[in-house]
Amino acid sequence: MHEENKAAPNGCGKIRSGTQNEAALLALMEKTGYSMVQENGQRKFGGPPPGWEGPPPPRGCEVFVGKIPRDMYEDELVPVFERAGKIYEFRLMMEFSGENRGYAFVMYTTKEEAQLAIKILNNYEIRPGKFIGVCVSLDNCRLFIGAIPKEKKKEEILNEMKKVTEGVVDVIVYPNATDKTKNRGFAFVEYESHRAAAMARRRLIPGTFQLWGHTIQVDWADPEKEVDEETMQRVKVLYVRNLMISTTEDTIKAEFNKFKPGVVERVKKLRDYAFVHFFHRDDAIAAMSVMNGKCIDGASIEVTLAKPVNKEGSWKQHFNGQISPGSENLLGFPNKDDGHQKSLGKPASLSVRLNGQHSPGPPEVERCTYPFFPGIKLTPISMYSLKSSHFSSAAMHLDYFCNKNNWAPPEYYLYSTTTQDGKILLVYKVFIPSIADSSQSYFMPDKLCTTVEGAKELAAQFTLLHL
Repeated sequence: MHEENKAAPNGCGKIRSGTQNEAALLALMEKTGYSMVQENGQRKFGGPPPGWEGPPPPRGCEVFVGKIPRDMYEDELVPVFERAGKIYEFRLMMEFSGENRGYAFVMYTTKEEAQLAIKILNNYEIRPGKFIGVCVSLDNCRLFIGAIPKEKKKEEILNEMKKVTEGVVDVIVYPNATDKTKNRGFAFVEYESHRAAAMARRRLIPGTFQLWGHTIQVDWADPEKEVDEETMQRVKVLYVRNLMISTTEDTIKAEFNKFKPGVVERVKKLRDYAFVHFFHRDDAIAAMSVMNGKCIDGASIEVTLAKPVNKEGSWKQHFNGQISPGSENLLGFPNKDDGHQKSLGKPASLSVRLNGQHSPGPPEVERCTYPFFPGIKLTPISMYSLKSSHFSSAAMHLDYFCNKNNWAPPEYYLYSTTTQDGKILLVYKVFIPSIADSSQSYFMPDKLCTTVEGAKELAAQFTLLHL
């Protein structure tokens, strides 16, 4: 193990020399019996731990740790994370200077330990005023491919992806909400490993790469949010997708009641998907088995258990790319039927109102500034190549959303009224040209604002929540 001879403060704010750093890490290794090696910009502690036999732990055992103080190292971090369970491997990302890069990956020996770490250490105050973030880390094996010709079938997309990339396992394609003979303009490509997916992404990412004469969009698919087994065992709500737009809630309820009358409590439908609530879990499980693949109004439906999500913090989760598909309680921007839908498969529904205290606060987006040193290389970039997490403005997010769907930009129309005391109040009506032939193409919130900026933000937010 090699450590730069650089002074750094310890947890008490005192300056700790490079020699002291190395001594502290050597003491940790001697105490635990773990090995430590630094390579490729990261320092590995363990992997495997002493006496480990057999393969590494399965997927779901690793957590991502962010917002680590740059002068904090394994001798302080490992004891904290050992509180949740036995560490298989701790990987701290390192700078050439000897400071850490502010984040790490901790792999536990079981999924339960990883879940406990998230529960007890997320937002943990690791130093006075310094709170770390802990969330699940997954080796993503799935790519999102956008701008695919809508007439292409699953077999054609699968064969084409196998021609241009290696390690393709499967392709997931969803039918258009209004025309089931077409796809939605995107697909998910599953690879045999994270490495295979990363190599495919590297090959496909240049803007010059085309499929069937079309320049495609390529990005990592947002992973589905992990829900613990104990929680899923209590779920009695089914998520139903691939419905016809015209199918009503009454029709869905009647169809799901056919196999056993009176078991459905209620149905909540949004565009081409719905949540079917049952009085009892056993009936929900039986209905899922019976109804999956059945036809309703000519559409072959997919039925799975809905994934519950804690409502608190879900706005932040959306902007961090942590959309949890199939969740009825998730506050987020639902995915349009032909839209850019990077989260696998299941649009979020709306549990928010804009006309009262339930209105969401602004998204929590990082607003840091960094020094711009002479000689730093700048690369031209389009805002549409960024991720949703880079936008704190609803108006910018709506513009981004429309672009990702290959729609024309939204059009804003400003209206005003005057109160009895002479104050001018404003509201925007938003027109989405690309869905002008649908049941709703105009969106206008039921609140008036005193500023143009406020009115535009509210209108954009309202539109995103109702698309």
